Amino acid sequence: MTAAAHPGRQPPVTDQSDDKPGHECGIFGIVHPDADVARLTFFGLYALQHRGQESAGIAVSNGRTIRYHKEMGLVAQVFNEDKLRPLTGFMAIGHTRYSTTGSSRIENAQPFVVESALGPLAVGHNGNLTNAAALRRELLNRGVGLTSSSDSEVITQMLAGGEGHTWEEKLRVFMVRAQGAYCLTVLTRQTLYAVRDPLGLHPLCLGRLGPQGWVVASESCAFGPIGAEFVREIEPGEIVAITEDGPRTVARMPAPHRAECLFEYIYFARPDSLLHGTALHAVRVEQGRELAREAPAEADVVIAVPDSATPAAIGYAQESGIPYSEGLIKNRYIGRTFIQPDDHLRKVGINLKFNALPDNLAGKRVVLVDDSIVRGNTSGPIVRLLREAGAREVHIRVSSPPIRHPCFLGVDMATYPELIAHRMSIPEICAHLGADSLAYLSLEGLIRSTRQAPSEFCKGCFTGRYPVQIELVEKEVFEMR
Repeated sequence: MTAAAHPGRQPPVTDQSDDKPGHECGIFGIVHPDADVARLTFFGLYALQHRGQESAGIAVSNGRTIRYHKEMGLVAQVFNEDKLRPLTGFMAIGHTRYSTTGSSRIENAQPFVVESALGPLAVGHNGNLTNAAALRRELLNRGVGLTSSSDSEVITQMLAGGEGHTWEEKLRVFMVRAQGAYCLTVLTRQTLYAVRDPLGLHPLCLGRLGPQGWVVASESCAFGPIGAEFVREIEPGEIVAITEDGPRTVARMPAPHRAECLFEYIYFARPDSLLHGTALHAVRVEQGRELAREAPAEADVVIAVPDSATPAAIGYAQESGIPYSEGLIKNRYIGRTFIQPDDHLRKVGINLKFNALPDNLAGKRVVLVDDSIVRGNTSGPIVRLLREAGAREVHIRVSSPPIRHPCFLGVDMATYPELIAHRMSIPEICAHLGADSLAYLSLEGLIRSTRQAPSEFCKGCFTGRYPVQIELVEKEVFEMR
């Protein structure tokens, strides 16, 4: 789907029925007058592929028009030389998506590109608006036609037709109206805007590429592959405008306190990304150390569920003195089962994902470290796999607390009936998984590992207490399902 947005011409859209809103994704943006910005955006998205496996898109401005291409699929499947060649300009944004409460279909792929009174506009969004249903109804009542079920299109149309005479005014008005989680890259003819919600629920950072280039990305791991250097995080409630003259802050609208997503620290962000100036790998190793102190086990070997639990398993081994070893080999061509959009696909993926190493397991008492247990579909088959490989005992240790509540703020944490820790007690989960013992890291231990204050985080999926009102949102979401 390649198109240009410019005065007098609206990008083509396709027919679809209304479905569901919302998602958690990876976003990227770049301003560089002397670089192939589409190609650099491709490499930036490639580094953010772990944040979404369903669709990818790039939009580029040449100062007059915005051209874009987006399709369903992985970044490397969506883009090739023929698709990148027409995307010429000096500014670009990119997006890679997986759906949470929005359906997996091309109409929901991003960036969204529209024409407005101020010229062409492209928007990439990571997060989930908790008042999206009300905002959507307002747009429909005003006669605005919507082509997708995504709250990201709601954001795009709010900006395109919202109050204000400049893009900066429109962005300020949007931030007053919007509730929930959002990181945005907003591309206009001459300016790239980076926007982070007032609570700072999900990460967004700024980097520099040589003397003339500037980049923004969901995570700093996207900077290394293109030779950019991390500069700083975009602050909660901040709007940064980036032009060929560089970045400038045009608004600061923070909430009284931050509410960063703890799941970014546990699983979602890559371990080589920086949060609060610290590589997540070190934080996750500390989670494993905390877990070993809180939940020791008599065992012969510590292994990880690769790859996301490896740092925590290393920390557990270091603190406990039990040797660390590889016990499971992951097929790295299989995507993250957690972010497959369909429960059946998750279960099929598990059977293809791991092989055990009998020589490292036979006759041994094994500590199996995982970063989280959401639905419980993965852990039981892994325990059986380890026993079939000769493990004498399997003690599961989880480097996060039990996830008992859904997320309404941008991470697909499933519904209450799907969450195993909502349905079962810890002993019941242990028996269900077939493990010899099961223990989770406490919420206090998890927060200690971040070295941040407890008030800095959203703990909703663990406690059921969210930083924004969700009662009506939950009702609306499940009605729309």
